[in-house]
Amino acid sequence: MDIFGNLAIGFGEALSLTNLAFCLIGVLVGTLVGVLPGLGPLATVAMLLPITFTMAPVTALIMLAGIYYGAQYGGSTTAILVNLPGEASSVVTCLDGHQMARRGRAGAALAVAAVGSFVAGTFATVLIVAVAEPMTELALRFGPAEYFSLMLFGLIGAVVLASGSVVNALAMIVVGLLLGMVGIDVNSGAQRYTFGIPNLAEGISFVTIALGLFGIGEIIHNLERGTDRSLVTSRLGSLWPTRDEMRRSARPILRGTAIGSVLGVLPGGGAVLSAFAAYTVEKKIAADPSRFGQGAIEGVAGPEAANNAGAQTSFIPMLTLGIPSNALMALMIGALVMHGIQPGPQVLVSQPALFWGLIASMWIGNLMLLVINLPLIGMWVALLRVPYRLLYTAILVFSAIGVYSINNSVFDVFLTAGFGLLGYFFIKVGAEPAPLLLGFVLGPMMEENLRRAMRISGGDPMMLVERPISLGLLVASAVLLVLVLLPKLRRVRSEAFREA
Repeated sequence: MDIFGNLAIGFGEALSLTNLAFCLIGVLVGTLVGVLPGLGPLATVAMLLPITFTMAPVTALIMLAGIYYGAQYGGSTTAILVNLPGEASSVVTCLDGHQMARRGRAGAALAVAAVGSFVAGTFATVLIVAVAEPMTELALRFGPAEYFSLMLFGLIGAVVLASGSVVNALAMIVVGLLLGMVGIDVNSGAQRYTFGIPNLAEGISFVTIALGLFGIGEIIHNLERGTDRSLVTSRLGSLWPTRDEMRRSARPILRGTAIGSVLGVLPGGGAVLSAFAAYTVEKKIAADPSRFGQGAIEGVAGPEAANNAGAQTSFIPMLTLGIPSNALMALMIGALVMHGIQPGPQVLVSQPALFWGLIASMWIGNLMLLVINLPLIGMWVALLRVPYRLLYTAILVFSAIGVYSINNSVFDVFLTAGFGLLGYFFIKVGAEPAPLLLGFVLGPMMEENLRRAMRISGGDPMMLVERPISLGLLVASAVLLVLVLLPKLRRVRSEAFREA
């Protein structure tokens, strides 16, 4: 079927009343968590996973995806008006966006951010449509050896692009792989790493570990550090950028879109890396770099376009290969598995309405965000005045109810609390937990594909290097790991994250 036929299927699914409603809910919730510093889409999606049990799979994915790219819009609002990045990818927007706000040009900065995000989101959606079928056809030719090597490459890529120590990132992946092995071995029927606890016989719930690490852990950390929200400005100025501001924004928006579209696909990439890269490029090529940090419109346009493009193109490997490029895509894969859908290229063949419906909903969601983002600025700023102690108390209560409702298990609630403390510990020691979640999700799939490859080869591990694609991926993984361990490149990597 051609692209237009596929898009007809997608829009037919996405434009149903139910899916439109949940798309709107998703982008509104996403904007809200983008506005509120310290919450973020990762923790929010983890908290909302339990309620998706009652939804159709496509409806659940449309809502969760809307939260992700909606947060990129919302993060710019507080970055510009309050000098607080509601979302990590909006950190660089603070540098020039808030300086524009101090000069009475907050409205223009917000408008450029919204338009840039919409342009980038539209391009990223078109790109997903263009590459979806070719990548899926390629993936259908992969055997178990190629899949094992691809997943290994994804994990190594996550190590390279994870912030903090390389050793910490590797350790997080190993811990995630071990946690993914808890439960009953499907081949032998023996229990592994359960320590005689019957509740662990079926393994650790994906919702439990995700909500604990990224939800409760972040809440404890945010309550500890507090947040200064005293810089709210009431001067928006005109929402229409001047002709000169639009002229200077056009090329940065296009460059940011291109940068985000490429980096979003990479393992460990996504919105944050894309925004920082776009800002660096704009500053490097500017005729007068000293303008940056003083209210340069290019410093808002480029990163805001890049973070939205990166957020949406990170869906490409998840949808076509079943491989998460970042922690939030791991949550999306978890949502698919919870609904009994095996992620991977077969989704396009067996669930075309889900596949194309999700893609079509991205363009609809971006259009919704463009229309509602600017008129609701006053409401978003007012929400910043809600005391955090009230906000987080409500979140914790509903999270506990959601976890309990999955298996009606008090043990799961206590386990979630335990992972919350573990997540807080990781934050305090500077170990980013995202690689752990990637290892947890990919571990069982890697084990399954490795075992299948060994059965096919009669136990000969040389099969992994005898197949060209598998060998290429293994070599690429080794090169990445060696490069990041070189002292000079480690210094460059550390300096880049320190700047960020």
